Amino acid sequence: MKSPYKKAHFITNPASAIFFSFGVAIIIGAIILYLPISSHTHLRWIDALFTSTSAVCVTGLIVVDTGSFFTLFGQMVILLLIQMGGLGIITFSIIFFIMAGKSISVRDQLIVQSSFTHKWRKGAKNLIKNIFILTFVIEFVGAFLLFSEWQKTMSPLKAVYFSIFHAISAFCNAGFSLFPENLIPFKNNPFIILVFGSLIILGGLGFMALIEIPKFLKPENKIKKLSLHTKIVLITTTTLLLIGGVLFFLLEQNNVLKGMSISNKIINSIFQSITARTAGFNTVNFSQLTNATLFIFILLMFIGASPGGTGGGIKTINIAILFSLAFNRLKGRNDVVIFKRSVPAETVGRSISILIGSFIALTAILSLLLMTQQANIPHTQARGIFLELLFETTSAFGTVGLSMGSTAKLTDSGKLLIIIMMYLGRIGPLSLAAILAQKFKKKEIHYGEEDLFIG
Repeated sequence: MKSPYKKAHFITNPASAIFFSFGVAIIIGAIILYLPISSHTHLRWIDALFTSTSAVCVTGLIVVDTGSFFTLFGQMVILLLIQMGGLGIITFSIIFFIMAGKSISVRDQLIVQSSFTHKWRKGAKNLIKNIFILTFVIEFVGAFLLFSEWQKTMSPLKAVYFSIFHAISAFCNAGFSLFPENLIPFKNNPFIILVFGSLIILGGLGFMALIEIPKFLKPENKIKKLSLHTKIVLITTTTLLLIGGVLFFLLEQNNVLKGMSISNKIINSIFQSITARTAGFNTVNFSQLTNATLFIFILLMFIGASPGGTGGGIKTINIAILFSLAFNRLKGRNDVVIFKRSVPAETVGRSISILIGSFIALTAILSLLLMTQQANIPHTQARGIFLELLFETTSAFGTVGLSMGSTAKLTDSGKLLIIIMMYLGRIGPLSLAAILAQKFKKKEIHYGEEDLFIG
């Protein structure tokens, strides 16, 4: 007779709980969006499932226009799914338990802590309160700033609604917009771009860094020291932002940026570098970008946001560890050293596993997409399909939401594959590995070593 303990342990494992909570939220969201009350015209089930997945996984890829296709009720459902997906389904639920004065189980505390930080000494309840306050304050300030600009051209009620919707979508790095052309109409409005860019960066930094930075900046704080995690996040984020912005400016100044002032060219270049890693908002038409720019943005989308944030990808911390691993190996060091601190071998191993797992998942989904989308058309007639599908797949994996315009043209099987990619991208390859490890975990056996020639 099998022990019931293993099954219970599998279900209550933090990684498993995160995996299933997102899945349940997606199904419930799809059912609600499928109802006639959610849309002006009939929404097919696969499209309802796609939209729900994109919202819960804070991706932003769409098969129908959010602002015109869905009713106010449907839009509010999408907004709720975005907020839940950004904070994490279980975290979002626990916030209401705290507000109701109810206690939180040890299991739920472990799940929350594993979602946002590897180390928190003040308890999960304190962590959740900090996350909730930070989220509310940042989204409120963002909405207020957007309202101050949009109330000039919209009715007050519409300006309030649009400001709240887009502030939440931007902070959660979701990329959903109520404007048919996303943010293209505001490409010459530096204020709007700055607000969106700031919200996206704050959402992508991760809550651990967001909680730590204000304490570091307090004048009365005598211990002026950031953790290694936050240092790496800030430096890697800034480096990627600048590299992406400079390259976008150089490659697109005579293309999609043509006709803009120098200042607007710089602002739009930096903004697209910001949004390419997690958010999916765009101020230019991505179907018109050069191949070089698209390839660079594919790399940025693959890297994604920071751990504990609202974005996907392999994460900034992991790319920093991998680069440091290569650098230290070239210097003849066995340890991975960053800022005079050695990174544990187990952490380095997880980073390598995430990279390999992500590459395999991306390759598998892309291969299947190529087999199902225009598979019988000669390459001479559909030469650009490979780049378009690679861009689309990477955007789904990084939960970015940028598209070259091929999302709406996907077949049902193609949409299903992108749904899977968005789901895997949001929960992360490490969570999936943890689930499989619980199921197949056996006693470890150590075998004798034999070297291999790798040169």
